Amino acid sequence: MSVKELTTVEQWQEVFEETTETPVLVFKHSTQCPVSAEAHQELHALLENGLQWDGQVVLVKVIESRPVSNQIAEDLGVKHESPQAIVVKDQEAIWNKSHWDIKQDTLKAALV
Repeated sequence: MSVKELTTVEQWQEVFEETTETPVLVFKHSTQCPVSAEAHQELHALLENGLQWDGQVVLVKVIESRPVSNQIAEDLGVKHESPQAIVVKDQEAIWNKSHWDIKQDTLKAALV
């Protein structure tokens, strides 16, 4: 399973609209934060271990793509944190965790 990086608000809007058909895991990542780096490793380890999920995974680098991160928070009504993982289905956040709560087991449980 691949991870698509979102760098524009338009890309986010396309993904957001597609959540009526396909759920998405949004991972907000700070490239300058060691906690975020560890959460990023947890996500990639899960994906490398053969996660079976029908949705897509997108990455937003919160410093480099601040407008995208802000739009996600606004559209979902979920306060921004980073690192942050949000599962979106039918244009609603149905699950979210941040910081040390982003582990392979918590992600896998949310995606099954």
